[in-house]
Amino acid sequence: MDPLRKLYATAHGVKPGLFSFNSAGACPTCNGLGAVYADLAFLDGVRSTCPDCAGRRYTDEVLALTVDVGLGYLTLGQPLSTLSDGKCQRLKLAGRLHEHGPTGSGAVYVLDEPTTGLHMSDCGHLLGLLDRLVDGRGSVIVVEHNLDVVAHADWVIDLGPDGGDAGGAVVFTGTPAKLCAAPGSHTGAHLARHVAA
Repeated sequence: MDPLRKLYATAHGVKPGLFSFNSAGACPTCNGLGAVYADLAFLDGVRSTCPDCAGRRYTDEVLALTVDVGLGYLTLGQPLSTLSDGKCQRLKLAGRLHEHGPTGSGAVYVLDEPTTGLHMSDCGHLLGLLDRLVDGRGSVIVVEHNLDVVAHADWVIDLGPDGGDAGGAVVFTGTPAKLCAAPGSHTGAHLARHVAA
């Protein structure tokens, strides 16, 4: 957590301790535990979610401070085990962009179904992130069934004609616009209907 605390502190001109749930940024009601305990004398104690922070451990003022990395739905202290595979991929992409910057990397990125678990309204953020990688002279290879992503691609390799044992052959290569008219491509037929809608 130390690098995150420093990042938030630098972005907002405050001390890193503000972003520690057992220090200055802690909820004063539960002292950053996220829960309150009631002592019932001769009975076992009762643990309940903190009524002030709702288990988030931090004060509202601290939680209102953000760092924009294109993943606005992530919260400070959120366990990685709560993230889908797609969200983990996007988190890794954001880290790569921060590490190498948007230009001059020349890296090759291979993504497998990055829209998995992604809300439809966030697909545009993902496409923007992929565009930044390409604009920075990176190569982005995406295995994806999401038609918004296919329509946004520079080049498509369509495998088929069906899935499983009935697939694996290259049915089409080219731009998404040409894929829409490709004979024998199920993807092309679905994409044509999708872009016309």
